[in-house]
Amino acid sequence: MRYCLQCGCEAERKIPATDNIPRLVCPNCHYIHYENPKVICGSLVVHKHRVLLCRRAIEPQYGLWTLPAGFMENGETMAEGAARESFEEADAVVINPHLYCLYDIPDIAQIYSIYITELKDGAYGIGSESLDCALFTEEDIPWDNLAFEAVRRTLKSYFSDRQHYDSYNQFPIHQEIIGKDQAIKRY
Repeated sequence: MRYCLQCGCEAERKIPATDNIPRLVCPNCHYIHYENPKVICGSLVVHKHRVLLCRRAIEPQYGLWTLPAGFMENGETMAEGAARESFEEADAVVINPHLYCLYDIPDIAQIYSIYITELKDGAYGIGSESLDCALFTEEDIPWDNLAFEAVRRTLKSYFSDRQHYDSYNQFPIHQEIIGKDQAIKRY
């Protein structure tokens, strides 16, 4: 972005007097444009020990499989965003959401919040952002065709936790940092 959101004047990248990070600052009205990470909300939708995946009909990663997830909207909670994305991408109504995975991805300024949920009545379809949607057992997951590292990590955590706990209500919350130039860190 090159122009001020307030007055339209061409802005400059500089460190404001009250800050220590370069920002886009308007020399005319002095408005400071803050760029902050985007929050992605998604659902690990479980039905009869199978998980719901969507094959992407949009970029990035067109044609690859993912969890139903997307950008959080203003005015909604993360759980509401995860439920909305599940409906938009898979015509799936999800119930009983529990926060399951949090991923900091500083290299692309994103935060993923993934909820483990149940699929109401086992019903789903194919939303406008998906080419296909299906329920998968662990053995049938298209591991080589997953769209994002956060999806891979969430699925691996789920199948591991399922072996150690009677109910997903007992699963721990997984928090990790994923980055290109660093090892994956777990908390």
